[in-house]
Amino acid sequence: MQNTNAVTLSVNGLDYRGWEKVSISAGIERQSRDFSLDVTWRWPGQDTEIPVRQGARCEVRIGEDLVLTGWVFATPISYDATKVSRSIGGRSLTADLVDCAAINKPGQWRNQSVQQVVQALADSYGISVLSEVPETDKLIDHTIEPGETVFESIDRLLTLSRLLSTDDARGRLVIVKPGSAGRAVDRLELGKNILTGSGALDFSGVFSDYEVVGQRAGTDTVHGEGASEVQASVSDPRAARKRVLLIHESGQLSPELASARANWERGNRIGKALSLQYKVQGWRQSNGELWRPNMLVRVVDPLIGIDRDMLISEIEYVLDDSGTTAAMTVAPPDAFEPEPKDPHKARKLKKGGKADNFEYLIPADWKPE
Repeated sequence: MQNTNAVTLSVNGLDYRGWEKVSISAGIERQSRDFSLDVTWRWPGQDTEIPVRQGARCEVRIGEDLVLTGWVFATPISYDATKVSRSIGGRSLTADLVDCAAINKPGQWRNQSVQQVVQALADSYGISVLSEVPETDKLIDHTIEPGETVFESIDRLLTLSRLLSTDDARGRLVIVKPGSAGRAVDRLELGKNILTGSGALDFSGVFSDYEVVGQRAGTDTVHGEGASEVQASVSDPRAARKRVLLIHESGQLSPELASARANWERGNRIGKALSLQYKVQGWRQSNGELWRPNMLVRVVDPLIGIDRDMLISEIEYVLDDSGTTAAMTVAPPDAFEPEPKDPHKARKLKKGGKADNFEYLIPADWKPE
């Protein structure tokens, strides 16, 4: 393995390398990236001890590139008469937001932006928050629900506002823009760098109509039925027949948030249906840069019928008996747009050449603002 792909685990000022198996995963819809590193020694004559303990703070690098800052969660060991196998597994600093309860007191916010509430929730566990999107309008209300984790509370906020959060290599929570990691230099292209490809292309979760209903408390200017009943709906003519999804939102709901939630459901469900999985050899592109989540990449795959820009929504760096490979999930980037634009109005056909199989479902050209 070349030095540019050498995986280093740094704990308590010491660096560990020489791993025989590696798995490092990250994704724009995952709040916490994770890693698993394995090494095997043969008996006898080699030190089998790795002085790394559960709960230790750590950093993981690929070459000089920091890819994870977090905690060691597991140190499994197994052995037989000929060898000893040890592993070290861990997750991003943001894992505590996924696992742990929201404990803010009082657990209610009024007239604050999404970013302000997210920061307050993350502060309980010492996690920094970075927002790549403009600060939202002030919320009417947000209240922690009994028993929910920090991320569950954050996720309710972001889903309503049609925002997206993940973590970064430094262990921060990041409210991201789709495509903010830049554009990949290389294509994913059948017959060139794609080793394997697959796509379920399952549209069972796609509906023709999305209706969101909820309630909000009355004010001096909004009262009666207008306060107690809030609803919004959007249609999706791409569905083959009439299929209605009704979503009941808890908590305080405004017409704007209800509309954003309905749009989010429409875009997200089409995006899930058109998610594809690819594996390529190596972790780096031809220019030496790592493949990264949230990158825009051109996908040229005539077998599946795709020839357009897609977004890398998830990636796993793998080292095993097959060498170094990168397993990627790609999806239409408009499915992750932070603002509830209508994709039907923005759609335009590709100019020249044969349109791919999904021309009628997603825009042929997508550019982040």
